[in-house]
This record gives sequence, C-alpha cells and structure tokens, in this order.
Amino acid sequence: MKKSGILNRHLAGALAMLGHTDGVVVCDAGLPIPVGPGLMVVDLAFRPGVPPFAEVLDGLLDELEVEAATAASEVEDANPETSALLHERFPDLELVPHDQFKARTRHARLVVRTGEVKPYANVMLRCGVPF
Repeated sequence: MKKSGILNRHLAGALAMLGHTDGVVVCDAGLPIPVGPGLMVVDLAFRPGVPPFAEVLDGLLDELEVEAATAASEVEDANPETSALLHERFPDLELVPHDQFKARTRHARLVVRTGEVKPYANVMLRCGVPF
C-alpha cells in the first residue's frame, strides 16, 4: 500500500498514464466537464470547499512535470486569491477568456474536479518531461 503522495487509486492511476503534452484540468466544482473518448475524469469533490483547489493543485504539482499552464482571465478580478496562487506557481501563466478556456478543456486527457466553490478556480496544465 502506498504511504505517501497521492493515495486515491483512480487519480494515481490516471497520472501514471499521462505523457508529454497531455492536458490536465484541475477545476472547481462548477466547471462543465467535457465528455469524450480518451478523457479520464477523477471527481474528488466531497462537500463545498472540500477538497480545496489549492491543496489538490499542489498535490498534483508534487507528482507532475508541468511545462505550461492556462487559466481564465476572469480569475484576476473575480478570485484574486486563486489568481495570486496561479501566478506564484506558474510565472508564465497564460490567461484566456473563460469561454476559450472551457473550449480547450475538450482536448484534455484528464480532468480532476475539486470541491472548490470560489469562481474561476480552474487551470489547465500541459505535461512536460523531467529530463
């Protein structure tokens, strides 16, 4: 049995299947999740706010090599706390309109839904390689 890292077997298994340039969306409880072939969804939402976006994101960043990140530009005004977190974690964060962000989620390989209920607490990560 694993004793550290991500213990959720569905999420740990999904992460192990990712490759270079695959997209991973970490989203709040309200983001529409696309449906399509090859898309894996791990829904961690339990109650409003549980688990929080920041905790899930940091857990994923401990396990993934990320070469780029994209978020909705609306996060800057609607959710300054999450905006600051994203800019801290990703100095080269790309911001796009929310409608464009939602359209891009259709190309993700994995969506991880959190219990976050703050607006625009969403980010799309592009997997890199650790060498």
